[in-house]
Amino acid sequence: MSTKDHVKSESGTTAMNITPLIDMVFILLIFFVVNASFVKESGVEIERPSARSAVTQEKANIMIAVTENGEVWVDRNRVDPRSVRGHVERLHAENPEGAVVILADDKSETGLVIEVLDQARLAGVENVAVAATPDGM
Repeated sequence: MSTKDHVKSESGTTAMNITPLIDMVFILLIFFVVNASFVKESGVEIERPSARSAVTQEKANIMIAVTENGEVWVDRNRVDPRSVRGHVERLHAENPEGAVVILADDKSETGLVIEVLDQARLAGVENVAVAATPDGM
């Protein structure tokens, strides 16, 4: 009895079992989905100021960007600075444990950054930080 007789099906054609290949593809897909980093961005490119005391914020889930020309971006949408509080309240209700990080451009107006910071605190968020790039002493 030859090995060809064992591989042939009843109709006489050979069939290749691809079940292990499909299993491997699904395992790889699950591996990449689990290990992918899902980073929330503000929606615009910001030139952050540098600071020697900058530390990494682990639980930041609400990113607010303030650009050099006075635009405010929350959750990849340009918003009016007066409506920041409502947006932060909505996003904070989705994740009460999260924090707010304000990404202020190096050339942005200080008054606008303070106004955004104040609106975030008035929305009920205790942990509000301003992002900076660590300075290499």
